[in-house]
Amino acid sequence: MEEVEAAYEWVEKKLVYRPPMKGWQSALKDGLLEAGVLPYNGFTLDHIYGTKIGVMLFDREGQKHSVVELLKYANSDTIVVYLYAYVHKILFTTKGRPKPKASGVIYQDADRVFHKAELVNKAMNEAHKINRVVLDNPMVGQGMGDNLMNIVVVPFPQPVGVSLLEVVGITKFDSFSEYCAGLSLSYNLTRRSQNHIIEVINSNAFFNYKYTNATAHELFNLMLDIPTNLRPRHVTSTLNLTQFCIDTVMTIWHYHGGCQVGRVVDKNYKVLGIDALRVIDGSTFLKSPGTNLQATVMMLGRYMGQRILRERDEVGEKNEKDLSVSPIEDETNLCSSFPKNKL
Repeated sequence: MEEVEAAYEWVEKKLVYRPPMKGWQSALKDGLLEAGVLPYNGFTLDHIYGTKIGVMLFDREGQKHSVVELLKYANSDTIVVYLYAYVHKILFTTKGRPKPKASGVIYQDADRVFHKAELVNKAMNEAHKINRVVLDNPMVGQGMGDNLMNIVVVPFPQPVGVSLLEVVGITKFDSFSEYCAGLSLSYNLTRRSQNHIIEVINSNAFFNYKYTNATAHELFNLMLDIPTNLRPRHVTSTLNLTQFCIDTVMTIWHYHGGCQVGRVVDKNYKVLGIDALRVIDGSTFLKSPGTNLQATVMMLGRYMGQRILRERDEVGEKNEKDLSVSPIEDETNLCSSFPKNKL
């Protein structure tokens, strides 16, 4: 667990920022506390019960940062980055091996020209493309899921500044409440709508951010008129939170699963039945660790990258592999090598 925590902290130090917490978000924080989502945990990156202030990818100047910026911490002598390139297929070799081994990829550039990139090892023969299915694993694509989401739209009586998800309420019945605002609308996102949502809307702290006659019942009616899905609406939905959640359920667009650990990959994220191929992304998760997967995916990439480097050192293969690309063409618009400590 120490290595996992270290990987999280490394990503956090490189990429995330503390939000400014202006009037609208502060009112929501106070509304959650008034509704009993306790304790108040202040600014923290930990996933703990209560009300907290999270982080965002926007700095104080409003500039958004992304995972691509982590590349500037890579060793520029051992990494090549291909822009506008899409992997078309993975190449495997089976010559002299009991099971297939990934040996390279066929990728397509922005001009739709195909190229081959192979991992070259002193002891590896030339890769042989296999046209048939290399490995038939019926568990690929199985177990996919997403957290459920319900939205409550609250019209503002006056314009407020745009803000993304800054305040989070985490309840002991495993629902997550997040809030963002833009123009004259606010959004209340939760994995399972619960009574505290109504309490936040009716709280004294939230009073100035809704029309005085806007009751929770009327706001639920408003949501039932919005085509969030193709499910039928029930007249009891505004009075029954369970039915309301069923009728207005949405995806939160954080899909995961499909290449789960123990089904498609092993505990080291190596594809079962294939050598030299790993899957390290959200498709390996059995369930979502929170409302958004990106922090955990970035942590996993850092954590496994460190482990892979350590494993290569242990077996003495650190300097035995390089990347060769064919055909040799003018790839000015395709290939970009990031210099050390500079994007």
